[in-house]
Amino acid sequence: MADLSIDFAGLELESPLIAAAGMVGYGPELASVDGLRGLGAIITKSITLDARQGNAGMRVTDLQSGMLNAVGLANVGLDAFIGSVALQIRDLPVPAIPSIAGHSIGDYEQVAAAMQAMSFVKAVEVNVSCPNTDDGRAFAESPQKLHNLLVDIRSVLKRTAMIVKLPLDFESPSTAAEVAVEAGADALTLINTIPAMSIDVRTRRSRIGRSAGGASGPGIHPLAVRMVADVHKDIAGPAGIPILGLGGVMQWQDAAEFILAGATAVGLGTALFVDPRRPRKVLRGLRKWVKSQGCGSIRDLVGAVEV
Repeated sequence: MADLSIDFAGLELESPLIAAAGMVGYGPELASVDGLRGLGAIITKSITLDARQGNAGMRVTDLQSGMLNAVGLANVGLDAFIGSVALQIRDLPVPAIPSIAGHSIGDYEQVAAAMQAMSFVKAVEVNVSCPNTDDGRAFAESPQKLHNLLVDIRSVLKRTAMIVKLPLDFESPSTAAEVAVEAGADALTLINTIPAMSIDVRTRRSRIGRSAGGASGPGIHPLAVRMVADVHKDIAGPAGIPILGLGGVMQWQDAAEFILAGATAVGLGTALFVDPRRPRKVLRGLRKWVKSQGCGSIRDLVGAVEV
């Protein structure tokens, strides 16, 4: 049987599939549906220093090519996370990776320090690319802002891996990745949702409560594959930095594309809204694919695209 285990930023995972931030709540929500079967890890919704109510409804709507969301980083805040949520995610059957966000560098530092203090947290994902809040992309506006933020967070995360979630529409994908790697990133997540808009032509209003949000699903998949391939070739591969490929994975072939492009792990987001049991199906397909390629391990196929 083909080996699908991976080493992702120091985490030894039995499956290369990871639930994307914001798609499984804090983790127990999805665990109650299917026990997280098929997944190697989950990433929680982004935690901020203070609780956030998020955007007004509607927060989610369908698109012909996927989904549009404007949740707005709604979360219980750091104190409530420490007081109640952390105890629940500690006992999940797979590792939980908290996502962190903030208004300022100080906000990020305080949340990162709290995660560092929890012995079961082995990695955090730094969200600098949320397109559906006013400040969600503030630190992705320039290489210098991104560098300053990540260097400060890195100084706090002394024993915890730092995964940086980058947007597609930075100055250039390779520039963003280079900044993150130079600042001490242990892994990269590529990509976040893409800024987008959908209008109800009858009411002449946005179909969500905010004028624009973030598009996900099959429509963004080819864009994400291209970014993973470019970043793996130019930056991450030579530096030995693993990539979590994220964007439009609905079936095992989509996940296999990310692996061939250079992703060590593959994220599922919109697919979990469609079918919470989808990870099991994708994993079965990947296992058969690895064997059909004459490989004993999925690690042998990372970045193996022939161009």
